[in-house]
Amino acid sequence: MGSQNVLVVGGGISGITAAVEVAEASQGEVYLVEKRPYLGGRVTQLNQYFPKLCPPNCGLEINFKRIKNNPRIHVYTLAQVEEIKGEEGNFEVKVKVNPRYVTAACTACGKCVEVCPAERPNEFNYNLDKTKAIYLPHIFAFPYKYVIDMQACQGTSCSKCVEVCPVKAIDLNMQPETLTLQVGAVIWATGWDPYDITKLEKYGAGRYPNVITNVMMERLASKDGPTGGQILRPSDGKPAKKIAFVQCAGSRDENHLPYCSTVCCLASLKQALYVKERDPEAQVYFFFIDIRALGRYEDFFNRAKNEAKITFIKGKVGEIIEDPATKDLTLKVEDQNEGKLMSETFDLVVLATGMMPTTKINPPPARVALDKDGFILNETPGIYGAGCVTRPVEVAAAVQEATAAALRALQSIRGR
Repeated sequence: MGSQNVLVVGGGISGITAAVEVAEASQGEVYLVEKRPYLGGRVTQLNQYFPKLCPPNCGLEINFKRIKNNPRIHVYTLAQVEEIKGEEGNFEVKVKVNPRYVTAACTACGKCVEVCPAERPNEFNYNLDKTKAIYLPHIFAFPYKYVIDMQACQGTSCSKCVEVCPVKAIDLNMQPETLTLQVGAVIWATGWDPYDITKLEKYGAGRYPNVITNVMMERLASKDGPTGGQILRPSDGKPAKKIAFVQCAGSRDENHLPYCSTVCCLASLKQALYVKERDPEAQVYFFFIDIRALGRYEDFFNRAKNEAKITFIKGKVGEIIEDPATKDLTLKVEDQNEGKLMSETFDLVVLATGMMPTTKINPPPARVALDKDGFILNETPGIYGAGCVTRPVEVAAAVQEATAAALRALQSIRGR
């Protein structure tokens, strides 16, 4: 009989779900590996998520409690899988665990931050602000421990954080560790990345500060985000009074992402309502090819269209031009319903960039079948994809797929 242990790679909502479902239905150990210093993945970076339109932590905190209460779930953050050898039932996996430079004794008192002289871009807020080199990833981080970014830290030549820590929890000499794990099945749940907007040259993305992505908009709308929930222009910090939402930015395009990410229309509709809720007088334009809000979500579309008085323009934006003096943005687009070219100026433009599976750039270090777009095909015995590495999905569907992957893993370790 092979190993009863299961490895889950990726600590987002899919990986967390899979880990707790396997652990609560089996007798083996579950190893949960996450490359970031915290669990929760991109869901933690949302202001609200579908279909409940509730804050992300209302669902995550339940699963965090399940992890805490189950001694057979072993969590490794700042960790990456380097090698997978063997076959279904008997995999040998090497995991590199990078140092946090902060031990488990950390009480998150924050005294270290007060004396740290170095800063770094805050990737949690998509670099819209900065943190100190020693930082708490976000207000609901799990584990709730500080971490040091050694690329920004001045190291032992500074050591101010070491001197001030009341519980001696900072160790600047920590070294990486390599673990060898024996598992019977692997669940790969490393999630997705937003499509690289710097490839969308005609939109000035990456060059124009007031052209942002839908994921950045989530952070602007969050009360714990860089602006305290206010929709402000990155260029000058002024309130955005006229905002354009541009759909299919790089999606459904053979030169970029040839597929539809399914959730972008709903995400942008949700974000348009964020804007109107904060400022009913704000002007919001929604540029689209077609609106994909089927079934129960059609009512949500009608709410945005009829109640919030959002202007919908059917037409693909051809070009965005920035005024160098004001940083305002002019959109060029053909209004297909009116049959005319349109030129309109905005304070802020939000690009609905698609979801690209992380496996497109970083496939599993094993013989796992991927399709032409990098999605896992689930054709490898003992290794199962979960969530957005199999197809673009919203949070609810990601949870369902993670549960399905957990069942496959359980069948695998039990010999079917």
